[in-house]
Amino acid sequence: MINAKTLQAIRTAIDSAPRNAYVAELHLQIVKYANELQPLSGKAFCEALGISQAYGTEFTKMLKIAPRLRLAGMDQTRI
Repeated sequence: MINAKTLQAIRTAIDSAPRNAYVAELHLQIVKYANELQPLSGKAFCEALGISQAYGTEFTKMLKIAPRLRLAGMDQTRI
């Protein structure tokens, strides 16, 4: 299961995002915590955050993108 501290950090970030930037913030948070989130399914992630299951696909996409971004030099601690 996801670390409660990580879950709270993600929840705080998406809750404080402007309404028109909610999905973008969700994407950034998934990339930022991709290493910790790797064992989760999209469904489990959405349930843990209390968000719509429709975001499960977005979760899966961002987990696939995160390693490529790291290889390209992205510092996920700066997100």
